[in-house]
Amino acid sequence: MSAASPIKVVAIGGGTGLSSVLSGLKHYVHPADPASPRVDITAIVTVTDDGGSSGRLRREFDVLPPGDIRNCMVALSEDSALLSRLFQYRFESGRGLKGHSFGNLFLTALNHVMGDFADAVKVSSEVLNIAGRIYPSTASNVSLEAKLADGSKVQGETRISRSREAIRAVRLKPRNARPLAAALAAIAEADIITLGPGSLFTSVIPNLLVDGIPSAIRNSPAVKCYFVNLMSQPGETTCFTASDHVRAIQRHAGKLIDYAVVNIRSISGALKKHYAKEDALPVEIDLDAFVKMGIRVIPANLASSEGKIRHDPAATAAMVVRLGQEARRRAAQAASGNSPS
Repeated sequence: MSAASPIKVVAIGGGTGLSSVLSGLKHYVHPADPASPRVDITAIVTVTDDGGSSGRLRREFDVLPPGDIRNCMVALSEDSALLSRLFQYRFESGRGLKGHSFGNLFLTALNHVMGDFADAVKVSSEVLNIAGRIYPSTASNVSLEAKLADGSKVQGETRISRSREAIRAVRLKPRNARPLAAALAAIAEADIITLGPGSLFTSVIPNLLVDGIPSAIRNSPAVKCYFVNLMSQPGETTCFTASDHVRAIQRHAGKLIDYAVVNIRSISGALKKHYAKEDALPVEIDLDAFVKMGIRVIPANLASSEGKIRHDPAATAAMVVRLGQEARRRAAQAASGNSPS
């Protein structure tokens, strides 16, 4: 592979976490600086959302939930002005329209015209001129079920997210959901595969419950990185340390992770107090546990300095590119018969 060829990134997740990573990565697709590394982006997106506009469209039209995919399209759009604003436009009134976004309606209509959701996503991506490819993790119309610490079960992503009882495991219904062949091909050819940031049990792990995706990740020569969340989520990851997040991934999909990327930028006391009112606390980075797990921890200044505690898109993308470059160098050294330093 030519050193000048783009670094192949496969980003897996959902929600605002994935779209944030993508919005940072798109600037490396056609960088302004010719000396800057270039990337080739594939996003694999969860399809278990059942709330809001997406949930209504699922129930009324038997379509996969378009919301997370719409957000990823906008994040990767090279025309971030009018078309992106149009896709994100949400109707504030109108019988049957209130609460729906134009992008969700567009994807739903295109799905019925073309008869295939993945094809609708592809055509919509072309309309938005996005800097990459987006695939739903499965074309099957799946829902999410969680088993809680008290032994009870909760059906549906929205109800799971609202539960304040600790989650023991999640599964897809039906269980035999199959991935898209194109998504598996992208995983096999990747230089780096990222998981997260994002809701652990409702945005990240659901992708890994699709038959064939965990084994494809394990068999890929890519470096596999998990971007650890900055804050715990009430109920979903209350009291979870950084290593607890990775253990949850391993319980559901086996050992996949090479690197855990953690934030070391300080968060203001005022922001932490604000989040503590919602029982959300900074995730503890337990380094010793990672050593025992054989996972390398990569520290970085990833937290945004804006008003919310979020991963900074530019800093997160820069870390993805750095690790992708390292993966490319190691692959080149292995191919030449030299041991990596």
